[in-house]
Amino acid sequence: MTHMLTLVADRSATTLSPAVIARVRAAVQGGEPVILSPGEACDIPTRAWPDMFAVEAALEGLPIDAIPTKARNRRKGLLVADMDSTMVTTETLDEIAELAGIGAEIKAITQQSMNGEVDFETSLRRRVAMLKGRSLGLLEDTWARTRLTPGGRELVATMRAHNATTALVSGGFTFFTGKVAELVGFDVHRANTLLDDGEALTGEVGSPVLDRDAKLTILTELAEARGLKLTATLAVGDGANDLAMLRAAGLGIAFHAKPVVAREVSTRVDHADLRALLFAQGYGVELFRE
Repeated sequence: MTHMLTLVADRSATTLSPAVIARVRAAVQGGEPVILSPGEACDIPTRAWPDMFAVEAALEGLPIDAIPTKARNRRKGLLVADMDSTMVTTETLDEIAELAGIGAEIKAITQQSMNGEVDFETSLRRRVAMLKGRSLGLLEDTWARTRLTPGGRELVATMRAHNATTALVSGGFTFFTGKVAELVGFDVHRANTLLDDGEALTGEVGSPVLDRDAKLTILTELAEARGLKLTATLAVGDGANDLAMLRAAGLGIAFHAKPVVAREVSTRVDHADLRALLFAQGYGVELFRE
């Protein structure tokens, strides 16, 4: 069998039952399933890239993700992850804006950027300019309401335990990536810098701006530093500025992605949490670390 189809259920909404596994196996003419986590995840070996339309029909609308990969070299030596709406559940800049009382205005620009309707750098500078003069206390207040995405700690800890390098790379801000990286255990974090005068935001962001091209560059540089081919890398993100790295990585996963990304990236996690990225690499739950 040359390929693998990984099924991962949204644990909060359903169970991956033997009947569902059997339906999908029949749809793809797959081999004997391997249970990765009872009721949650399994691998089904296949002889070729599975027919995802047939898989979707067999799932009958259940909140279960189906992730196809090649059977060889599934475990990756580098993880590059987006932060906002990926490693954390919110868009931190939108949260700052909401606390500042200009949430609707900034969120509208964010949506345009994430959907690829506005150039990311232009969008970022426009949004940050609207925060000029706001107290630095907004950043701490925003951090207090920021929540990690379930499965993130397990993803990073497990990959690091198996000798992978893990990097948090965001079009957001170092104020947050530093905190998330420390909490989750990333080896590296890269992001943009909000400029301030010691008391308030100046409405400016440091140059150069970390955008979609920078994310791809960082993925490539970190892979080269580890002596890895891009086929040995995993990237995950949700927005338009993640597309370049998702396309370049050996395994690029669109995580609860914006529509433009969901249309462009066929390997997606639409239902489950970040544990799905471990299952997609063939890790059984007994190997998970926290």
